[in-house]
Amino acid sequence: MNKTTKNGKILWDNKRFHSLDYHMKQTYGQKIYKLSLNGGMSCPNRDGTIDTKGCIFCSKGGSGDFAASNRLTITEQIEEAKQLISAKIKADEIDRKYIAYFQAFTNTHGPVDYLRRIFTEAIMHPDILILSIATRPDCLGDDVLKLLNELNQIKPVWIELGLQTIHEKTEQFIRRGYPLSAFETALKKLNQLDIPVIVHTILGLPGENPADILLTMNYIGGKNIQGIKLQLLHILKGTDLGTLYETGKLKEVLTLEAYVDLVITCLEHLPKEIIVHRITGDGPKSLLLAPNWSGNKKLVLNRIQQEMKKRNTWQGRCFY
Repeated sequence: MNKTTKNGKILWDNKRFHSLDYHMKQTYGQKIYKLSLNGGMSCPNRDGTIDTKGCIFCSKGGSGDFAASNRLTITEQIEEAKQLISAKIKADEIDRKYIAYFQAFTNTHGPVDYLRRIFTEAIMHPDILILSIATRPDCLGDDVLKLLNELNQIKPVWIELGLQTIHEKTEQFIRRGYPLSAFETALKKLNQLDIPVIVHTILGLPGENPADILLTMNYIGGKNIQGIKLQLLHILKGTDLGTLYETGKLKEVLTLEAYVDLVITCLEHLPKEIIVHRITGDGPKSLLLAPNWSGNKKLVLNRIQQEMKKRNTWQGRCFY
């Protein structure tokens, strides 16, 4: 359905929340596709700047397991990624447009001259509408912010910040490597530049119960952010989290039913203005240890939609 109102309540599309897909269609009049790119960066949590072990859940691909090869130029990556998703695109979509998404590792952790070169190459591509950059709050120095501000004058720039949780105990366990104050400082600076911020969260982190997760949602909902990603915790081979799972030291893993309930509750606690970019995620099937049910993404998405419809639930506690 189109965006409508009933009894003064905002109703989003048939997903029952303010989805990215809906927002793109309302803004640009068509579906916009995301292309995962690889800038060849590392992470301060891996290269010794902060630590060498990385976050306990992070794979060798630095959360960019589906991104293109960094051996290719950015333009070559864009063209290759377009071909990879071409099967999803309807034949009558002539003027196809894309989001250039720098996903792997920390994409502002590098010399600013290098960042300028790869980001400019991406943003100047005629098929790219938006530049989206995944990074850490502690990797946004003044020189990087100046560059992002310049790029944002050319085409929209989004910054995706990996927060995961607000809880210090969990942050230390997952080895995130920065305090909550670093997130708040980065968010303030990005807000001052009018650069949209998307916050990454992980549901199912060890030691966190639903009440803990809702505290994170309430915190985020009170900030000036434009988007959020709700990511299921994937336990992957080759990670320290995977080792804990394989040795029996990590036993509690979310069931599909518990995850569906948790996602819906999170959506109910988020302001309706926040765009929801993700309500689950893909774990590489060759690396996935648990939860096994997460390998069927379509099933997960359908179950969430079915349960929201059953409960007559809308994002932002918007019932009718």
